[in-house]
Amino acid sequence: MRATFKILFFVNRSKEKNGIVPIMGRVTINGSKAQFSCKHSVAVDMWDTKANRVKGKSKEARDINFALDNIKAQLIKHYQRISDREAFVTAEMVRNAYQGIGTEYETLLRAFDKHNSDFSKRIGKDRVKETLYKHTIARNHVAEFIKYYYKRNDIGMNELTEDFLNQYCIYLRNEVGIQQSTVRLYCTPLKTIVTHAHKNGLIPRDPFANVHVSGGTKEREFLTEEEVRRLMSHKFDDPTKTLVRDIFAFGCLTGISFVDIKNLTTDNIVIINGGKWISSVRHKTGIPFRVKLMESACKIIDRYEPFRRGKRLFNVYANAWTNMKLKEIAEECSINKRLTFHMSRHSYAVMAISNGMPIESVSKVLGHTKITTTQHYAKITMEKLDKDFSMLESKIGNSMTLA
Repeated sequence: MRATFKILFFVNRSKEKNGIVPIMGRVTINGSKAQFSCKHSVAVDMWDTKANRVKGKSKEARDINFALDNIKAQLIKHYQRISDREAFVTAEMVRNAYQGIGTEYETLLRAFDKHNSDFSKRIGKDRVKETLYKHTIARNHVAEFIKYYYKRNDIGMNELTEDFLNQYCIYLRNEVGIQQSTVRLYCTPLKTIVTHAHKNGLIPRDPFANVHVSGGTKEREFLTEEEVRRLMSHKFDDPTKTLVRDIFAFGCLTGISFVDIKNLTTDNIVIINGGKWISSVRHKTGIPFRVKLMESACKIIDRYEPFRRGKRLFNVYANAWTNMKLKEIAEECSINKRLTFHMSRHSYAVMAISNGMPIESVSKVLGHTKITTTQHYAKITMEKLDKDFSMLESKIGNSMTLA
């Protein structure tokens, strides 16, 4: 739809003082209006309301009319510049650009692009490529939603409301067809960007501050002890599957994430009280962690010692390729689960808690900042329940008899 762009000059008669009134300007675009002071005043009887100019050919009239023509030219220039750059233009944007306020008017997708660009510069330092990939997908979903719901190519940060986020969640579930846990995943960077815009003074308030996006009740899958044993004892004809299996098994025995296993070196192996430990810092959070190496984990390290490149403990493939191979490994080992490397971390937590390790210790090993994060991993298995009930029965069962 073609924009209706108009500029009007008028005098504010309510501010008249001794017959002198200030000259005001008004920009109108598609019904949106923004007023401003022209920084000039004139005698009320000299103003031509129909012509929007000062009457006569006096020097004062010529000077003021020249200034108004200059203001109009600047407004037109700002309107054209913003129209070329933005998917939409408001009167406030043009007025602010003329006054030098917010000349770099922020839109949501531009803010998203800047966020992702800044994020990409931190890859390999304190951020990982996989997270950037998720943020890129989130940005694309937001762009498609704006086209679908608003029939536009972008939206101003100051136009955002709670309804935007609510409708975006509905769009992701109903139109894109993704699970609630993934909806929350894609909303997280969006909320972060808007919050930063508010903190940096780009918008007067955070429209999403009171909107909570639920993560649903998705269960985090894990391998049982029997499935881990089956996977570790299986002999593969493909050496690449053997390597992927061994690294995955190492994750199940230590709880160390993929990127942290990839970064492990011989310097991370320390001796404490006569036992071998891994001592490192989580790449994702910078939180230190220590985990004692079981005998099986030590054997995996020893197996790949002849193949080391420098100090690296393992020559690890890319995460996406590793996960692809894990699907094949699961099928070959008759494990009917969608195997991903992160499941090794889940499996470690479940096995540790099920066998009596306190959740505080598990949280420390996993390098979590909050114990509530560990509780998401902690699955109460039937084996654990059976052990707990048997212990309860042995203590009080015999004393509870009917008369």
